[in-house]
Amino acid sequence: MSAEAFITVPLQCAAHGRTGDKGDRSNISVIAWHPALFPLLVAQITEAAVARQFAHRRPQRVQRFLLPNLHAMNFVLDGVLDGGVNDALNLDSHGKALSFLLLELPLQIPADLVPLLKNLNPTETTR
Repeated sequence: MSAEAFITVPLQCAAHGRTGDKGDRSNISVIAWHPALFPLLVAQITEAAVARQFAHRRPQRVQRFLLPNLHAMNFVLDGVLDGGVNDALNLDSHGKALSFLLLELPLQIPADLVPLLKNLNPTETTR
């Protein structure tokens, strides 16, 4: 496929997320909206990409666990919650909202898979 056959969209168009926290650790699940989108997530939403997205929170470690039967992956980020809910001076040290930050990552989608996307805003896509 040529480069023109791809568009770039926010990850939220191809997947949804769930987040939890325990102490200073956050886990973020990314679940493909459609099974055909999962290989793109695996290829592009890597530990390194997630670490870059959360660089301002200085994660000590980012781990990715694939759940292919669910068309999902789970990321565990250590040291991103300012010590955790009970230890942080930050009023919003919960990890519950971190999935929204992850879902902003850009994702390249082949044009033939665009019909599988959700919440696609034409102003957010680039060719």
